[in-house]
Amino acid sequence: MSKIKIAFYTIGCKLNYAETSTISRQFSNLIYQHVGHEDVADIYVINNCSVTKNAENEFHYIIRTLMHKNEKAFVIAIGCYTQLNPKAISYIKGVDLVLGYEAKCNITNYISFPLSKRYPATIISRKTYPLSKIYPYTIISRKTYTFFSSYSIGERTRSFLKIQDGCDYRCSYCIIPITRGPSRSDSLDNILNKIKYIFNKGVKEIVLTGVNIGDYGKKIYGNYNRRSYTFFDLIQAIDEIKEKGRIRLSSIEPNLLKTECIEFLSKSNHFVPHFHIPLQSGSNYILGKMQRRYNIELYKDKIKYILHCDPDAYIGSDVIVGFPGETHQHFLETYWFLEKLNISSLHVFSYSNRPKTKSINFHNDLSKKRKSQRNKILRHLSKTKYISFCERQINKKKVVLVENNHFKRKYLYGYTENYIRTKILYNPIFQNTFQKVILMKIDPKDGMMIATSIA
Repeated sequence: MSKIKIAFYTIGCKLNYAETSTISRQFSNLIYQHVGHEDVADIYVINNCSVTKNAENEFHYIIRTLMHKNEKAFVIAIGCYTQLNPKAISYIKGVDLVLGYEAKCNITNYISFPLSKRYPATIISRKTYPLSKIYPYTIISRKTYTFFSSYSIGERTRSFLKIQDGCDYRCSYCIIPITRGPSRSDSLDNILNKIKYIFNKGVKEIVLTGVNIGDYGKKIYGNYNRRSYTFFDLIQAIDEIKEKGRIRLSSIEPNLLKTECIEFLSKSNHFVPHFHIPLQSGSNYILGKMQRRYNIELYKDKIKYILHCDPDAYIGSDVIVGFPGETHQHFLETYWFLEKLNISSLHVFSYSNRPKTKSINFHNDLSKKRKSQRNKILRHLSKTKYISFCERQINKKKVVLVENNHFKRKYLYGYTENYIRTKILYNPIFQNTFQKVILMKIDPKDGMMIATSIA
């Protein structure tokens, strides 16, 4: 009997990648042959995203592309977009099975043979209830969400490890609390055991992921002794691990990045000097409308203290342009705040209305053209800041984790501990190893740092 070819495609965040990798391992190699999504497969599993309208558009595009490859393929939709609007997805031509959050955790239980195309697609999800008066149509329930322990391995030099899921914050524009439920955490022991396992498998770097990782410790899954933990407890415990390897943090809220955490991370054995701290707006008025839990003064103090503890730390940020009611003056406040702030780069997003969020009812939505203009201005600022950050690192000694290169080229690529994309002359023995380097200059062609190995 020939094996069933199965492929996976992930849209969205590192958390989605961790979950896709874990789900893919449920498909036994005795029955299934894992192939790339660009190949012809019998089954395609698409882990989608709903944070922006663009992510939803990408999902529709991928469905059309896969159907062009093999119109008889059995397509399974999972992820946040699926959780948000399962009925609409069930009527997308090509989709055959729609799995909610709980169902995707046990995906193999819902595949029956022989495979047959279905229209509309079958929907499998638990009955849910309204969460509050603010979100009367939410499709999540505090009673139905467990914790799906996940990590990626095998696809990359680094691994994404999920430590937390869901969010209890109610930012007015954000759909994640609706699609992923309340904040909940993996157990401390489970996280430590998985880090040891991943490092022992030869992975050199782990990125801790979640929806709101600074909120770690809420509703700990499998915490039978009921002991409470905090994010600070977690990073201290991780740093005591004897296995060798680097740990990065994914995005962490500024109000949850405590002073003691910054101090500890700056002296850590495992954690690298790389922070991603979302700002979203440099206007306190807009931050208030967004229902964020900090102001620009607190944000500025956090950045200053990080650089006080480690002047070479990389600090990235997220910014949303075109939030309803954002005037030209509000945008200028954001621009000049960021221009003066000593950060390394920006991820810039144009605001898009998300169903079932509070901001969808706000007035004074900006035109697509105006949002695009502001997005372009901040992306240019981000490029300028990144170049400036890299220039300050020239002639310094750093450690690059060299990635695997399947094609013999002039260079090998990787990231320094402070997240500078770097290339060194090709040497096959350097692949998937840490290499001490001196940063020499920025290549104007691709913006990468050229380095010389001093191993």
